[in-house]
Formats: sequence, C-alpha cells, structure tokens
Amino acid sequence: MDKLDQIKFIADQLIALGNLDIVDSSFSADYVAHAGEKTHNLHKFIKQFTKQVRTALPDIKISRIEILSQTENVVTWQRIFSGTHKANLKGIPASNKKVKWHEIFISRFDKDKIIEEWIVSDLAFQLMIKLK
Repeated sequence: MDKLDQIKFIADQLIALGNLDIVDSSFSADYVAHAGEKTHNLHKFIKQFTKQVRTALPDIKISRIEILSQTENVVTWQRIFSGTHKANLKGIPASNKKVKWHEIFISRFDKDKIIEEWIVSDLAFQLMIKLK
C-alpha cells in the first residue's frame, strides 16, 4: 500500500469507523505528535483524541484528503472534516451546529508506520465561532 492509500485507510478506520485497533499496527510505539506548543507521545494520545472528537461530533465525515508533497519517508497532507457539534470538546460546549474544519499534517514514516507528526488544525476556532 502506498503512503496516500495508507493515510486514507488510517483516517477512515480511526475517524469514520472509530477503529482504535488500527493504532498499534499503523503508528510506531515511539510515536510523537507536535501540535502548536504541545508535544503528545505514544498511542494513548491518538486513541484519546479519536474518542473525544467522535463523541463531540458523532456524525463526523472526512470530506477530502489531499497530498501536498511527498518524499520517501515524509508526507505533507491535508484533510477536511465536517460534523455537528453535539457534546463538549476540550471545554468548548456543544453548539448543535454544523462545523467544517481543515487540518494539515506532516507525517514522518519509519518503514510502514507513522513515527512522528506535526499537526495544524482550526477545529477549536471553528467550534468557538459557532457559539455565537
């Protein structure tokens, strides 16, 4: 499976289906995620975030995944999501409104597993502006 197909498969399994079993086979045991000023380690972060976002946005859908650039071990890609904000997410109360947001990832692979990612997401901003 090429990197694009692998990224799409992982995103579909995690976000669309909530299959947390895919984490161990798709992400290195030494996985690290950089998001803003925070660094998150290991599989616990992926599983916790997946549960939180699927609970807060139970009808979440991936609208598009697009590769922006790719080298042998690094893929820069973006994804667009939509869903209805039905429950509190990281202190942001439910608005019960539809929300659409973008995320950009730089994913570094070690063989066939993702070992490190840099993530930029406008999810929190999009949720907050829906509160008005």
